[in-house]
Amino acid sequence: MSPILHALEHESPKLSQMERKLAERILSSPSEIVHMGITELAEQCGISPATVTRFCKAFHFKGFPDFKVKLASEIAHSDATPQDGSYQDIVAGNPLSVIVEAMQANHLASIRDTTSLLDIDRLQAAVDLLCRARRVDLYGMATSSIVAQDFYQKLIRIGVNCTAFADSHMQITSASTLSAGDVAFAISYSGETPETIDALTCAGASGASTIALTSYGSSRLATLADIPLFSSSLEQGMRRGDMASRIAQLHIIDILFTGMVSTRFGDFIPKLEQSYLNVQHYRHKRGGQS
Repeated sequence: MSPILHALEHESPKLSQMERKLAERILSSPSEIVHMGITELAEQCGISPATVTRFCKAFHFKGFPDFKVKLASEIAHSDATPQDGSYQDIVAGNPLSVIVEAMQANHLASIRDTTSLLDIDRLQAAVDLLCRARRVDLYGMATSSIVAQDFYQKLIRIGVNCTAFADSHMQITSASTLSAGDVAFAISYSGETPETIDALTCAGASGASTIALTSYGSSRLATLADIPLFSSSLEQGMRRGDMASRIAQLHIIDILFTGMVSTRFGDFIPKLEQSYLNVQHYRHKRGGQS
């Protein structure tokens, strides 16, 4: 199932009666939906075209045309992808060779599904915001803190004034000191991590611009952010240990970082090269010790 259809199915119990009818109609025959006009779909569901538009925007699309384009792309990609490319869980007694193949399949599926969800305009807005930022705060708890640390290590190498916070008290403390011109970047796969939500809320109240990286679907964190970015939401289950979701988030971090360096190539490349040369110099000075 595509990330969009998976999100509709997952969120369906939370929807209003009219929205649920629309979600069920889309899920029943998604291939038909991409060829429908908004009025035709609304009439079939017994709702207004305005309700269809609000529904699409609630799932972070610009409107019904944007929804159809992205759904059609996912359907086409799904039809061209072998069904054995779905996520695989941990199974007792699996030989290591099977585990290697399963991890490869999970990570490739995660990147593929996340790429299909990317909104280029939204990504560009995030890149532009980060390039202009006077200061960047990165927030993430547990596994998401690892992703925040990865972004921190990238940004610090190109001279961006940033810090990654995994402690909830320090997140609020730092967010309180942000202001206009600063950016708060919050990471939470569920989009419902209370500490991360509090930090982003505080940052926004302080005047900072806000970016959220979370799994696709309806979440408090995505709603709070000026710019929500989404990774695949297909990975579920306690056994997987957030493996594929971490890969999906790192995929987006790499895109943002590369976009920033490409945008301000003349500013960032010399700093990136100098940081590399300095690290090599001091490593060799210590005899190659890490």
